[in-house]
Amino acid sequence: MPTLTANAIRIAFDTAGDARSPPVLLVGGLDMQLTSWPEAFVDGLVELGFYVIRFDHRDCGLSTKFDRTGKSNLAWSWLRSRLRLPMKPAYHLDDLADDALGVLSALGVARAHVVGVAMGGMVAQILAARHPQRVLSLTSVMSSSGKRGLPGPTQAVRQALQRRPDDPDDLDSLIDAAVALQQAIGSPAYPTPEKQLRRRAARALRRCYCPAGKARQMLAVGAAPERSALLRSIEVPTLVIHGAADPFMPLACGEDTAAQVPGARLEVIQGMGHDLPAQLNERMLALIDAHARGKMAFSSTPRLFVRQ
Repeated sequence: MPTLTANAIRIAFDTAGDARSPPVLLVGGLDMQLTSWPEAFVDGLVELGFYVIRFDHRDCGLSTKFDRTGKSNLAWSWLRSRLRLPMKPAYHLDDLADDALGVLSALGVARAHVVGVAMGGMVAQILAARHPQRVLSLTSVMSSSGKRGLPGPTQAVRQALQRRPDDPDDLDSLIDAAVALQQAIGSPAYPTPEKQLRRRAARALRRCYCPAGKARQMLAVGAAPERSALLRSIEVPTLVIHGAADPFMPLACGEDTAAQVPGARLEVIQGMGHDLPAQLNERMLALIDAHARGKMAFSSTPRLFVRQ
């Protein structure tokens, strides 16, 4: 896996498609490695004529780990957040946005369509607001503005997030915990078979297992100020995609994001949770393609998705 240097750290990345095609930067969510993007989704973007760029966030995958900053006490940090006390994360979402910008610069990409999911949507929002000259369009998927008072995860999701593997040194135990979380946040109308979830989890865990890094990313999200004012400054074309059945970031989070960005379009997908199920691949690709090409008022299915 190739790496590049940006902001004095090593960042693992991958590209697909013709570098002369319109670039799309995919910004992953919490602890989401670049290999976690569905291959059919990446291949679909390439078939649509895009140059796809993926990367591992800091503290994730094969990118630099911030172990020197120590472990984050999530329980204590959560309490400080509830009491509106200042938090001291190892880094901020703005730093993750700078990393994303560094990836584009290192690859010689002047401007790109930016697609971010969950935490990656937050990072993409910051990138679009602070560096509009580098962003062709913004697609924020199952994300949030961070506005205080928005609903949070369901009780089932909170329990899954807090679940610890029975044996942290046993791969099967780690897979069990990862699958339980994916089942808790997944799309109820578009379930992913458990065998497939287990294969994905095993692949990700063998590539990288860094719970301390995940905790530091979570702290960066928790310490982030709300982005309402920042979102109101976004001038690039913006599409917000959100699942109506998202149990992690409820629909109100997507609705608020779209309401804050001038001229943003909101696409609500019924039955979609907090994942990228294969059954929605064609719909997601069609939305992103139409948005990137300025054709959101399309009246027919793009040729790639016409059933023969």
